[in-house]
Amino acid sequence: MHKSLIRKEHIMDEHKSNRRAIVGLILILAGLFLIAINFNWIPWNWRGIFFSWQTLLIVIGLFFLASRDNRLAGYILIGVGAFFMIPRIWSIPFDWHRLFWPVLLLVLGLLIITRRWGTQRIPVEGSMDYIDDMAVFGGGDRLITSQNFKGGKMTAIFGGSKFDFRSANLAKGRNVIDMFFMFGGTKLIIPANWDVKIEISSILGGFSDKRRPRPDEIRDPSRELVIKGMAIFGGGEIVDI
Repeated sequence: MHKSLIRKEHIMDEHKSNRRAIVGLILILAGLFLIAINFNWIPWNWRGIFFSWQTLLIVIGLFFLASRDNRLAGYILIGVGAFFMIPRIWSIPFDWHRLFWPVLLLVLGLLIITRRWGTQRIPVEGSMDYIDDMAVFGGGDRLITSQNFKGGKMTAIFGGSKFDFRSANLAKGRNVIDMFFMFGGTKLIIPANWDVKIEISSILGGFSDKRRPRPDEIRDPSRELVIKGMAIFGGGEIVDI
């Protein structure tokens, strides 16, 4: 137990150090760029590129990369920013922006494949201990009755499902549900006495816990459900009824 706490603190310190390094590097580069502009070492039209929403997306993406749990969000933000910045830097002989949706669909397909092949858990529902659910242009209702629930994966793209955990119990320790939402979402019905921690990274989306605290409900600190992942133009909510 003591070793686990030390390791967790070491990882947190490492993440903070990475974030500080990236912040410092960004400030240094911004300062050098402004100096170069003042001395006219950089063409005037580059100022509009540097101070643009594309650059802002790339900078935010770098911050996400500093955290291992949010690297997917970082890669997506950097990719979108770089995609729309390319025609501002180089002359493209065709309408570059027309490639956005085809490229997005290709990336989306790769994400679905990698998330499916990246897990060794069998898609289950009901009384089993793990969930592996994917809702694309659809969804449904799922009743979870496992008495030793350990987490799983949920993916919703242009769709979503509803999961009812009121007949289930958490396994001891840290149980993680890894979620990915894009233009979709999910609804989780979770008992008020479950200890739930949300670690969702959102881009024009969100995920919230709307359960009402009850004075008669006692949460077991030895059983924790961590909901982590990413929501892009989508999200979800937790309720207890």
